[in-house]
Amino acid sequence: MSDQSPEASVTPSQPVGASRNAAVAFIFVTILLDMLALGMIMPILPKLVESFVDNDTATAARIFGVFGTAWALMQFIFSPVLGSLSDRFGRRPVVLLSNFGLALDYVLMALAPSLWWLFVGRVISGITAASVSTAFAYISDITAPDKRAAVFGKVGAAFGAGFILGPALGGLLGEVDPRLPFWVAAGLSFANTLYGLLILPESLPRNRRAPFHWRSANPLGAWRLLRSDATLTGLSVVNFIAQVAHVVLPSTYVLYATYRYGWDEKTVGLTLAMVGVCAMVVQGGAVGPIVNRLGERNALALGLGFGALGFLIFGLAPTGPISWLGIPVMALWGIAGPATLGLMTRRVAPDQQGQLQGASGSVQSMAQLVGPFLFTLTFAYFIAPTSPLKFPGAPFVLAAALLLIALLIARRVTAAMEPAQ
Repeated sequence: MSDQSPEASVTPSQPVGASRNAAVAFIFVTILLDMLALGMIMPILPKLVESFVDNDTATAARIFGVFGTAWALMQFIFSPVLGSLSDRFGRRPVVLLSNFGLALDYVLMALAPSLWWLFVGRVISGITAASVSTAFAYISDITAPDKRAAVFGKVGAAFGAGFILGPALGGLLGEVDPRLPFWVAAGLSFANTLYGLLILPESLPRNRRAPFHWRSANPLGAWRLLRSDATLTGLSVVNFIAQVAHVVLPSTYVLYATYRYGWDEKTVGLTLAMVGVCAMVVQGGAVGPIVNRLGERNALALGLGFGALGFLIFGLAPTGPISWLGIPVMALWGIAGPATLGLMTRRVAPDQQGQLQGASGSVQSMAQLVGPFLFTLTFAYFIAPTSPLKFPGAPFVLAAALLLIALLIARRVTAAMEPAQ
């Protein structure tokens, strides 16, 4: 590891220009295909779980929470391992293995005759689904520190693009056969693996690779990196709280929308596609200009504030059309993620970028261990026949409160960075 200060030592591994733009395009397509496959099963998986429990929504919410927790536990354990492996062997092989593992996971779920099969599929997915964190390490390899937030935003637009077509297509395919979206998702993931195998270049030169050590690759060891700098520690706490809040969407939204508004799979899928459109517009076109104008610190605060407001609209909206007003508001939350990553990557050296992304993935996984139980149990409690207060929007109000707490912490821990903005 370099003896230089983190910000001084972090320089791109490849020159800025046509070659870097091409590499960013490769990563964009990799994430796009990944998110398209994931988006396709989002409207279907909760309903498939519900079909195994005689369409009992409250029971399905609890089981789906267990599934989410198992997936997050695997991510918590294996994200630092894969991050450190990418520092040692390069980003490309980790991305390829991840995509291949996701393809196998979708095949397994397409064939699943019981909840136990679905559970095993989520465990496999949790172990292998590390392509996103490794992809962001890839971006750190090839991008100068002051440009990373903008590039993270552009690459993050692939999430929105994937969710534009994914949920809509998944909802339509699910009406034909509930298993069909899983087969199509498997095909996309196999295509993604083939794409990377033939086209994706390596971003980390051999002279910048770090030895693999189990003491830094395990979750506790990876967190030592996050504790090595006070600002990095604080930003990790902000990231954790924000990730917990984010879990309310995948864990609760489908069940919430069908329960409160009576939506079918098609309507849920199209609504999630609207979320994807807004997210793509914000991350693809707004992050760079906003970060350049406000700085990463203020952009982070702005994004968290809009996220909290969007969740409040979701939780309090009495009708489905009114809840749609929260979609463009919440989309501006997308500014916060790239700003956070940009600030964090400045604090570590080049041979620690994979370890940083692995540690951040572990933090996210810890949030996903907490989030599914927190929000699904909250939802189940407030819709149960014995509940003293019928309030199905409670999980979203709780998520809004968490983002406000994250906002306060972010302002405090980044105060010393303001002159640099």
